[in-house]
Amino acid sequence: MEDRKKDLSDRKKIILKAIIDAHIENGEPVGSKFLTGHKQISCSSATIRNEMAELEEMGFLEQPHTSAGRIPSEAGYRFYVDWLIDQYNFTQGEIDELRRTLNQKQSELDAIMQTAVTLAAKLTNYTALAIKPRQPRITVGRYELLRLDETTLVLIMVIGGIVKTKYVHANRPIPNEAAARLSAVLNKYVTGITAAEITLPMMMEMERVMGEYEYLVSPVIKAVCETISVFDGGELRFEGINRLLSYPEFYDMDRLRDMLALFEKKDDLLEVLSEETTHTSDDRVQVYIGRENIVKVMDNSTLIFKAVRDQGKTVGAIGIIGPTRMDYRRVIATIDHLTRGVSEMLGDGNNTDNN
Repeated sequence: MEDRKKDLSDRKKIILKAIIDAHIENGEPVGSKFLTGHKQISCSSATIRNEMAELEEMGFLEQPHTSAGRIPSEAGYRFYVDWLIDQYNFTQGEIDELRRTLNQKQSELDAIMQTAVTLAAKLTNYTALAIKPRQPRITVGRYELLRLDETTLVLIMVIGGIVKTKYVHANRPIPNEAAARLSAVLNKYVTGITAAEITLPMMMEMERVMGEYEYLVSPVIKAVCETISVFDGGELRFEGINRLLSYPEFYDMDRLRDMLALFEKKDDLLEVLSEETTHTSDDRVQVYIGRENIVKVMDNSTLIFKAVRDQGKTVGAIGIIGPTRMDYRRVIATIDHLTRGVSEMLGDGNNTDNN
């Protein structure tokens, strides 16, 4: 893209930006007649037509119908986002609403993320999403078992500094020494490994070591695996799905049905976003336009998101899904401000500097 940037004259850049701005605003193809009235374009209509034809040959514009004006291609949108976009200036009302909402004292990440995604949909008028990414490797650092009554144990697990508890019921009495012995066995065999790494031979060895109390191993390991799977399963929530109906790009019922199925099933999108948010150190807003999206049904859509970090660790992401004809300045600025605000609420000083 750097080489293609060098190929564009300043006049071509101004014309391309004017076409994309106009198309984002009204959704219609843009012709040379419209551009002659642009305050930054001083050349003739014939010159503008020639420049538009060259931009089309270069792949930045498309002509939907003969004799119609031009619309941006995916490559045009990508060049716009990378090189031409202006900084979006928030209105005072939008700034006040961002500050007022983000400054509310909320202690739970889920509540903060829900507030942020609702605000993102409201401010941009697109479908917003919030993700708690799947964690690729969740392990238990320490186990403790307490005997609650004759047939019930309390399993205590320390996972990444968070304490999780689960009740385990046995089908026969549990002596006091059994709980202490099983605590030692768990800490010896299954600390620092994932649920997938707990094998049948490992369980058989634990049963051998437990001797007469071997009947406790299976229900306790089942509880461990259930807890880890819930802990690392990830979560994806949406706000404003009905806003898709506001845009002609989603009037096609087959496309709309595919998008709604994606939102309903969630797994494909959750997998992609988990991968992107947990494996990148890039603190910029990420923009995927059209066929750049890995999920096929989003080939006529744009996905914009940015990770939320707490103490340098990615704990989630906030994003927007909409048509490729999107108000990129406004959306990118909104997502950037929201994620910074959420990270600051969580106490991450790494996101306070300007990019």
